[in-house]
Amino acid sequence: MAECPECAGNIAIKDGTEVGEIISCPDCGSKLEVRSLSQPQLQKAPQVQEDWGE
Repeated sequence: MAECPECAGNIAIKDGTEVGEIISCPDCGSKLEVRSLSQPQLQKAPQVQEDWGE
C-alpha cells in the first residue's frame, strides 16, 4: 500500500507495477508516478508538455 500525496488515501500497488509507471488514485483521481516499490512511494505525475514525444 502507498499513500496518495494529494488526498492521503491508500492505494494498492499491484504486482507487475514498475517504477516510473503512472497510476490513478481511486479516491481523488490524481495521476501519480510510482517512485519506489521497496517502500511504496508516489508523487504527482508531471504534466505532459507540448513537445513530449517529438
